[in-house]
Amino acid sequence: MADDTIRFEVTKLNCGGCAGRAQRALAGVPGVDEASVNFANRMAQVEGSAGVQALRDALASAGYPAGEETIKLTIEGMSCASCVNRVEKALLAVHGVISAHVNLASETAEVRLLAGSADGADLARAVSEAGYKAHLAGDDSAERDARKAEEHKALKRDLILAAALTLPVFIIEMGGHLIPGFHEMIMGSIGQSASWLLQFVLVTAVLVFPGRRFYEVGVPLLFKGAPDMNALVALGTFAAWAYSTVALFLPGLLPEGTRAVYFEAAGVIVTLILLGRFLEARAKGRTGAAIRRLVGLRPATARVERDGEIIELAIEEVQLGDVLHVRPGERIAVDGELLTGQSYIDESMITGEPVPVGKGPGDTVVGGTVNGQGALSFRATAVGKDTMLARIISMVEEAQGARLPIQALADRVVIWFVPAVMAAAALTFVAWMVFGPSPALTYALVATVSVLIIACPCAMGLATPTSIMVGTGRAAELGVLFRKGDALQALDGCEVVAFDKTGTLTEGKPALVRSEAAPGREAAEVLRLAASAEQGSEHPIARALEQAAEGVLSQPVDSAAIAGHGLRATVEDHALLVGAKRLMDREGIALGALETAHDEIASAGQTPVLVAVDGEIAGVFAVADRVKPGARAAIDALHARGVKVAMITGDTTATAQAIAAELGIDHVEAEVLPEGKLAAVKTLRERFGAVAFVGDGINDAPALAEAEVGIGIGTGTDVAIESADVVLVSGAVSGVVEAVHVSGAVLRNIRQNLFWAFGYNVALIPVAAGVLYPAFGLLLSPMLAAGAMALSSVFVLSNALRLRRLAPVLGTETETAAGAAAPYEKESHA
Repeated sequence: MADDTIRFEVTKLNCGGCAGRAQRALAGVPGVDEASVNFANRMAQVEGSAGVQALRDALASAGYPAGEETIKLTIEGMSCASCVNRVEKALLAVHGVISAHVNLASETAEVRLLAGSADGADLARAVSEAGYKAHLAGDDSAERDARKAEEHKALKRDLILAAALTLPVFIIEMGGHLIPGFHEMIMGSIGQSASWLLQFVLVTAVLVFPGRRFYEVGVPLLFKGAPDMNALVALGTFAAWAYSTVALFLPGLLPEGTRAVYFEAAGVIVTLILLGRFLEARAKGRTGAAIRRLVGLRPATARVERDGEIIELAIEEVQLGDVLHVRPGERIAVDGELLTGQSYIDESMITGEPVPVGKGPGDTVVGGTVNGQGALSFRATAVGKDTMLARIISMVEEAQGARLPIQALADRVVIWFVPAVMAAAALTFVAWMVFGPSPALTYALVATVSVLIIACPCAMGLATPTSIMVGTGRAAELGVLFRKGDALQALDGCEVVAFDKTGTLTEGKPALVRSEAAPGREAAEVLRLAASAEQGSEHPIARALEQAAEGVLSQPVDSAAIAGHGLRATVEDHALLVGAKRLMDREGIALGALETAHDEIASAGQTPVLVAVDGEIAGVFAVADRVKPGARAAIDALHARGVKVAMITGDTTATAQAIAAELGIDHVEAEVLPEGKLAAVKTLRERFGAVAFVGDGINDAPALAEAEVGIGIGTGTDVAIESADVVLVSGAVSGVVEAVHVSGAVLRNIRQNLFWAFGYNVALIPVAAGVLYPAFGLLLSPMLAAGAMALSSVFVLSNALRLRRLAPVLGTETETAAGAAAPYEKESHA
């Protein structure tokens, strides 16, 4: 196939006519010389210079989108942001690649390409030609961990060897500065020539063995005209070694007074940079700790009922519909619906909520959670990649690979960074040779090597991805999933958080919130009689009364619904009327002392339910969609952060205003039809600025998509969750506060890292070049330059790792306890 030919899959082809239309669409793209679409294998072949994006757009407009796929690679050998840029360029050059995103922190690449245009081997080959090792990223975490452990072991071995070989050189050369008489002792015993020869042997061994990694990667890239951090280290250490070797063996080639050796600089540089990379590798290993903890929640085996027997199977063998058995204290294998048994399940590892949740037959259980004291059996409703745990892991991994807009500046700088450093080093050498004091060559060498060594694009490349990895992992532990990594930055810029009401701020089902009895009657007894009368009704208000009632309910006699008013029934020989005020008015029953309570309930936006017994008013009950525990605290916390809070609801204005007053909400959009929520989000944006919308229902999906950040309630519908940028696993309103908190913390952390990465280079490269020498006589040692360079990356990683200790804004224990206990309190009343 010619270099300008690309083959890829075309979707939605139903007949030969479809293939013809798709072919004509491709042929019409500027730059296409020839195009053909084969209906039999659903493949298109295009010759010419047209870009991938133009081909995609043409097919999408024609109604036959190009098939797309994502391939993940593991990349080895990257050491800095320049490496990232080079790998991305190599991947984007492969025919059919739409986008390529390389993450230095996780050492992975995610490539989006036209399906069928290339495969993993093509991509890996392109990366290899760019000077790095690549292979398909598998799902076997044990294999990945083993490979990482082997790399870490090799790095540790090289570090120890380099340190052991360099230490004698350092002591011989630098001991005279620390120990009086040490230099004279060396000169009087083995002499200068033998001392230099020993240093030559030891440092050459350092460069040939542990330092070889810098030359193997850096030198080929140098000859390709695409130098990286390894090339800078290779140049610097080779320059110091070569100059010293000439001074030792061919001193006549150097001017008088410049015959000195810098073997110790070359050895110490390699040792310190290896130390930095060793510490960096350890820190990188901790950035993915959250993912490893989540993966570790999956049990290896499960007890499955097959042919009447309970057998232990590997988790991969569990099938949809299987009945699984769980002993007390065991971890639940997959998602399912409880069949038998009652227990409390610890779901903290999934939802971030610390209080165990009571479960009984009919309730759902989540794979990875821990069973309490009861023996359970359940039917598997999701296995493999469809379980909640697998989906959470997938969401976190996707978010961790995100590239935020804030990284754009670093990316632009990195493209030119290494060539600019080499140019600065060359300029430094020339300046010292022309203007420097005698011996100019020595000064020029020291300054040039320092410039090459101190420059650190590593910190720039690590500044953003490490913070994202650690921050999104910590967010997952708090029950907040950033499905889209760029939501991290967008959420930090939101001026207003808009909540849907029903199911988001409220529990989404009517509940009894107030009881008032007529003089001489007991509210609990009146409620029991009313609930008995409502037993045959399917109305949500009837369910609320039943759940709240205490004592034994009696079977109603002659129960009859009165359309638009309520119902009448006989309970325990009492004639009951249960319904609205118009029912009492129709029956001529005065409200008497309950008139005031009735009006208060109605004005609060709640539903008043009146009960008459034997022709006399007996009680009034308020039924309302109860506010979720912790909602007020969450809104107060948002206000404390300077964020406006709005509510968008289809409920009546009176009800909405009552809820808003109770929660301290700033702005209300009430009586909004489902299709009007999107317009309400636009209105809020015009008035306040960037909007984050929180919702849980199907009708919230358009608003979630329209908002700058859509936050879906994890206990809501799949449609709402799929439309959201951020998912709150537990459904607790406090999750919104934690999401905003994590977003702000991660962005602050990234800004700190970028400030350090840029500030370090801007400040220290001129110092290494010798800008302070004319005024203060200070010239930076190449060894100090190597130490500073190594520490810069360690600083960035250490700063990012602070996010692992990010504390939640709100204590969730109280909220969770209330939320977990409430359903069981209601059941006990029934």
